[in-house]
Amino acid sequence: MSVSQIDIDALTEALATGERMVRKGDKVVEYRSVDELLAARNALQAQFDAERASAGTVAARRRQTRLYHGGRGF
Repeated sequence: MSVSQIDIDALTEALATGERMVRKGDKVVEYRSVDELLAARNALQAQFDAERASAGTVAARRRQTRLYHGGRGF
């Protein structure tokens, strides 16, 4: 089953509003606790990221570290 960003956004919105019930079309899922809802959102995010990585749609970015020197030094 493919995960979409819309699915993740619905869970994130439910977390933000304090709801434990999520609707998608005609389906309704009620979670027992906020912790369970958070775990479900994190699992969907991980699956979504894995699908994107396997499809090659995630571009690898090099991490940049910028160092600044604001003095005379020794």
